[in-house]
Amino acid sequence: MRTCQMLYPRDTESRRAVSMDGMWKFQLDEKQCGHEEGWKDGLPAPDMIPVPASFQDFYTEKDIREYTGDFWYETDFFVPGEWEGKEVAVRFGCATHRAEVYVNGNRVTVHEGGFLPFSAVVTDIVRYNSYNKVVVLVNNELNVTSIPCGETKVLRNGKKMSKPYFDFYNYAGLQRPVKLIAYPKEHIEDFSVVHAFKGQDAIVQYCVETTGQHKVILDVYDADRQKVASAAGKEGKLLIPRVHKWNVGDGYLYRFVIRIMDGENLIDEYFEPIGIRTVEIKGKDILLNGEKIYLKGFGKHEDSDIVGRGFNIGVMKRDFECMKWINANCFRTSHYPYSEEIYQMADREGILVIDEVAAVGLFKSETNFAEASTGKQTAFFQEATIPRLLENHLQCVEDMICRDKNHACVIAWSLMNEPETTDEAAVPYFRKVFDRAGELDPQKRPRTFAMIMNSQPDTCKCYQFSDFLSFNRYYGWYVMGGYEISDAEEAFHREMDAWEALDLNKPVVFTEYGADTCAAEHKLPSVMWGQEYQIEYLEMCHRVFDSYDFITGELVWNFADFQTTEGIMRMNGNKKGIFTRDRQPKEAAYYLKERWH
Repeated sequence: MRTCQMLYPRDTESRRAVSMDGMWKFQLDEKQCGHEEGWKDGLPAPDMIPVPASFQDFYTEKDIREYTGDFWYETDFFVPGEWEGKEVAVRFGCATHRAEVYVNGNRVTVHEGGFLPFSAVVTDIVRYNSYNKVVVLVNNELNVTSIPCGETKVLRNGKKMSKPYFDFYNYAGLQRPVKLIAYPKEHIEDFSVVHAFKGQDAIVQYCVETTGQHKVILDVYDADRQKVASAAGKEGKLLIPRVHKWNVGDGYLYRFVIRIMDGENLIDEYFEPIGIRTVEIKGKDILLNGEKIYLKGFGKHEDSDIVGRGFNIGVMKRDFECMKWINANCFRTSHYPYSEEIYQMADREGILVIDEVAAVGLFKSETNFAEASTGKQTAFFQEATIPRLLENHLQCVEDMICRDKNHACVIAWSLMNEPETTDEAAVPYFRKVFDRAGELDPQKRPRTFAMIMNSQPDTCKCYQFSDFLSFNRYYGWYVMGGYEISDAEEAFHREMDAWEALDLNKPVVFTEYGADTCAAEHKLPSVMWGQEYQIEYLEMCHRVFDSYDFITGELVWNFADFQTTEGIMRMNGNKKGIFTRDRQPKEAAYYLKERWH
């Protein structure tokens, strides 16, 4: 297990964080010769490409867009002389899906897992008051031992091709911000907070991890920068009087400032904006600050034109404005942890988040969105590769929870999306993942997984692990679509009646339901893919939802149209968006805006 070093880079009196984003050198390694030819010392024939971004959609050649294999990045960075005596590191928001990092020709780290941060400590390798070279080898091949799962196929012409077990495009590269950071040798490594309320006050239990033994002080400031609480020691409790609770649409944030002191001298300082709230499950309800909430919103993707899955601050802003306009209060980070900046935005805006690890594709099918409706069983968890997959899965769960555990917006962990659950072999795997998540989270948030359509009450072996059930259901689209929608509604009710009969006393959230819709297609009477049918489909689903008191949320699939692998089931991507890929509303957006109001 890697040491948890997930604190977001910040400038403080003792720390520095410098952006390395911009135009980097870039080169595909089609002949897999980069290692042998010493590309770690500099790329021989590079192009220039933006970071952060996916590489695929910048080019006009299909061989580049579909490229699978090794590819390299390079840039130079300056390290100031005044940083001598500090620890210096290069921090990557992610590298999809695995990376080797070289600084001045020296390999400084390797990383597996394409959606979480990692750092390369380069203190003794860099030259101070001088420029240094970083070269990153990235690989985007899919396999069944790391998440997300899939295969890498070799075509007859020798080129590799990604064959995902999931229905979104395998964008890759340095897709999130890269920062050069400096911090003291003795420093704050990690911290966590757990909130509780006592009358009008909050009791915050905290724990700080440092690399030394000097005194730790924690101060809390309100939005007016007035100190409201203070404590000393690496562990303890804070009393915040007349607390302003973090809530939906009211993202009130306190500033928690942690300092390591040597007498009157500051050794290290770190701060984090934190919202104070509680989340719990009580019977069939999800409670925020002790009050029932109904989740309204979306499954989303980090996906936009040209930059693909690359973090785009402008797209982020537009997405949150669209969610506020439509009266949404929640989204799921389908199907991987998102950029840290998005959680920071959700904290500020008071938007709830179901945080999902990249465990998608644990169902051996390249069209699982269709085959899940047929009752297909894949015996996925009987494969000999499962122990290695579990190791990687657990590591990603640890990193996700370590990174996101203090965010007020995060109200639950989604530990898998649409896995195979009809085989008893899945049970020990699920138990280990759910138990580990429970151990890691100080706030003990609810845990769940999104259940594929063949995970029925009489076939699913794993629903008992979820604190609330998350259903992905497509009655009226993949099953009994079009004029058969009346039969779909009856079938939907039959399934919900069967779940109700189990008397689980747990909430149910629909984490996916939706219908593909061409934004330009109108037809009366309605037809599938037309705007009228999308609304009829949603109305049918909502009649079902409104019939059961254990249903506590509806997250439509999807917020916006997004890119997928090409195929006859997809017209240049998945068109289930309520918004188009350029974030303009379809007709269904106005219907949902009214319902969610």
